[in-house]
Amino acid sequence: MIEWRDEGVVLSVRKHGETSVIVEVFTPEHGRHAGVVRGGISRKMTPHLQPGGQVAVTWKARIEDHLGSFTFEPVKSRAHVLNDPMALAGMTAMTAMLSHLLPEREAHGYLYVDSLTLFDRIGTDPMWPLAYLHWEVSLLEELGFGLDLSSCAVTGSPDDLIYVSPKTGRAVSRKGAGEWADRLLPLPQCLLGQSSLDFAEIGQGLRTTGHFLAKITAELSDRGLPAARDRFVDRLAKKAAQEAPPF
Repeated sequence: MIEWRDEGVVLSVRKHGETSVIVEVFTPEHGRHAGVVRGGISRKMTPHLQPGGQVAVTWKARIEDHLGSFTFEPVKSRAHVLNDPMALAGMTAMTAMLSHLLPEREAHGYLYVDSLTLFDRIGTDPMWPLAYLHWEVSLLEELGFGLDLSSCAVTGSPDDLIYVSPKTGRAVSRKGAGEWADRLLPLPQCLLGQSSLDFAEIGQGLRTTGHFLAKITAELSDRGLPAARDRFVDRLAKKAAQEAPPF
C-alpha cells in the first residue's frame, strides 16, 4: 500500500458511483492529484469539498498508477466568495485553469505558493483582480512560456513599451511596432507594475495572457481555455464599462 499526506486546495469534484466523489486537489508536494472520497456526497462532507476550499489530505492506493482514495480534514473554507459574484467568478476561473493546464502529479511549489496567496486575497483584498492577472503571468512562466517585458524586441529600448509580440511574448515599443502595430497584443501598464486597479487595463492584460495560455492549451489538447475563465473576463469587462466615464 502506498500512502502520502499533504495539504492542498480543492480544484474540482465529480460524482463517482452512488455515494462517492472524485476530488482533484492542487498540493505543493504532489501537484494536481485526484482520488476517490468515499461518502463524499453526504451533507457532512459536501460543504468542505468545494472548489477553492483548503484541505489536509491522505492519499492511499495499492500501486502508484491507481486512482487511489482520499481521506481529508478541512483546513480553510473560502465560502465567503459565494456572496460576491465577481469573487466567485475569479475563484472558479482559478480552479478551472489549474485543473485544465497543470500536468497530473507534478509538483509546482512556487506556483502553489502564488496560488494560495491569491486564493486568500480573492474577495477580501480590493486589488485581487490585478493580482489575478499577475498570477496568470506566473502560470505562463511555470508552464514554460514566460513573457519578456523588459525591453523592446526590435529596438532593445526599455522605453514606451505598449505591445507584446503574439509569437515570442516579448515586449515591443511604439517605435518598434511600426506598421505591424495592429498585429500585436496590448501591453497595459498594469502588466509592467505601473498602474493601480483599472478594470479596462486588466482586461487588456488578460487578452494578452489568454492568447499564450490558449496556445499552450492547443498543444495539450483540442480544447480551448475553460469557460469559467471566459465568464470571469466577461464580468471584468462589464465592470470596466460601468466605471468608464460617460464621455
